[in-house]
Amino acid sequence: MVVITFPDGSSREFKDGMTGKEIAESLGPRLAKAAIAMKVDDELMDLSRPVDKDASIKILTFADKEGKEIFWHSASHLMAAAIIELFPDAKLTIGPAVETGFYYDIERKEPFHPKDFEAIEARMDEIVKRDTPFVRKDIPRQECRDLFKDNKFKAEMIDELESDRVSLYYNDRFCDLCIGPHIPSTGMIKAFKLMKVSGAYWRADREKEQLQRVYGIAFPDKKLLKEYLHMLEEAEKRDHRKLGQQLDLFSFDESAPGMVFWHPKGMVLWNSVLDYWQEEHRKAGYQQVKTPIILKKQLWEQSGHWDHYRENMYFTKIDQVDYAIKPMNCPGGIIIYKRKKHSYKEFPLRIAELGLVHRHELTGVLAGLFRVRSFTQDDAHLYVLPEQLQEELKGVIKLTDRMYKTFGFNYIVELSTMPEKTDLNKELVDKAETALKEALDSLKQPYKLNPGDGAFYGPKIDFHIRDSLCRTWQCATLQLDFCMPERFDLTYMGKDGTNNHRPIMLHRTVYGAFERFIGILVEHYAGKFPLWMSPEQVRILTVADRFTDYANKVKKEYFDAGIRVEVDDRSESVSYKVRDAQMEKVNYIIVVGEREEKDNAVTIRTRENKVIGAKPYKEFLDELKEEIKERR
Repeated sequence: MVVITFPDGSSREFKDGMTGKEIAESLGPRLAKAAIAMKVDDELMDLSRPVDKDASIKILTFADKEGKEIFWHSASHLMAAAIIELFPDAKLTIGPAVETGFYYDIERKEPFHPKDFEAIEARMDEIVKRDTPFVRKDIPRQECRDLFKDNKFKAEMIDELESDRVSLYYNDRFCDLCIGPHIPSTGMIKAFKLMKVSGAYWRADREKEQLQRVYGIAFPDKKLLKEYLHMLEEAEKRDHRKLGQQLDLFSFDESAPGMVFWHPKGMVLWNSVLDYWQEEHRKAGYQQVKTPIILKKQLWEQSGHWDHYRENMYFTKIDQVDYAIKPMNCPGGIIIYKRKKHSYKEFPLRIAELGLVHRHELTGVLAGLFRVRSFTQDDAHLYVLPEQLQEELKGVIKLTDRMYKTFGFNYIVELSTMPEKTDLNKELVDKAETALKEALDSLKQPYKLNPGDGAFYGPKIDFHIRDSLCRTWQCATLQLDFCMPERFDLTYMGKDGTNNHRPIMLHRTVYGAFERFIGILVEHYAGKFPLWMSPEQVRILTVADRFTDYANKVKKEYFDAGIRVEVDDRSESVSYKVRDAQMEKVNYIIVVGEREEKDNAVTIRTRENKVIGAKPYKEFLDELKEEIKERR
């Protein structure tokens, strides 16, 4: 018998050699039907594999992140099998799961076109109906070479393997190099759609063969596919790149690829988000600093970024000395810390920096505000005493929660433990991970565990905000760091009068990158920003030219009170001017004419065309100020 421990902490005995499928069936028919694969201790396995030792096991479904990845990778095999049946001249390379779906890179003389998708999907449907199992086989390397002798890409991968045996996955007549695991059979893939085709290079090297990358998405339920496609339609309407142009917020130019040009209205939006950040951080006891954009190479070697991050950095020389443009703010902040001696009485030190950083991204992955090469990061570095650690961790979590709720975001929390490659010893790793767990548990904050995805200098808590389309975006992060204080010999004078005590360092962001966060906000609100953020809060429309003076009188009082207001006195119809204001997503549209001038009033409607009616303009001003103050 073997003892199996489940994620809820319960344990049961099972017969030695029972498969994952049999274990899932023993837990109930619903789980057995949804089961995709299993996680045995830290190893992902097929459900067909036997369990012959005591272990911790999690049965994975499509609801799990790892379950989705396995499902989508299996779908990439399904698509590849269909393509090979239809286009025997195609040479397969790799077909991984990605954040939303999967792709397969393929060499073929004739280009794939979207019109080919219908035939490929039809063949995929046939393979699904066959409901054939995914079967793993381990074969000798030479036998594998013979099997793929007509595919130079697979041959290259086989030659790079260290093992004398190679794992393959068979599915009916199709087989592929793969370490797995996979779903039990093709019949689980109930819904799928091929999305697009684009160009790629073998091994992402422009000097190597050009390939075609075919993307797809798949689900275990047709309803899920329908919901996903609807979400894509909505996302297309909300695309921040289109709205940014339509609302005149920002632009991009080939003179600076991946770097944003902010327009006047965009800067109003930026400053509104910034002002709120400043207000909350001032109340939370943060001080602000600003550090140089360019720092010597030696500093990045000392921090560890040179070893772990240099492929994403930009470099320059000054007086024949090597410098790097900063990709992160922490080393500059540490230099400020080291400018003077510190006492335990100063702690905690909460030091924030809105730092401009640059990171090299390939041209093909640049994506509006979501993926840029130059961005402003709302960094903060907290230096704390050991006895202050829990309260400071909780303080950051509460601050993040408060700020996200102001924008209307819900979020998911993920705790990422240390990667295998780290500069910390096991004692410090355990101490750091335990501290983060205790802070989350004490706040009764639910979280998911993400093993091995922490930074090289410490574990971290990530906040994934959920927008109005239920998409998630990783923005805020909280990282606990015992490493940097050692590397830079950071000290403080303790209660014992000695100056050899080490502070604990916390790295954290709330927005992450301002640019990316604003892009998320544009799509979250579909450009219809809350009043406090809106670049143009009120537009006054004149019924005729003779009411322009009254409109400007109202505008001046509103402007002097801090309202962002414009007058539209064009010789156009009121309905035409109302439509323009609604298209430009102005929060409140007010009309002035003879009656309004006589009564010192305005007639109000919203951008959703809800008519509020006439009110004294001073009364409406008070309502605007209250709505802005409360950030409704």
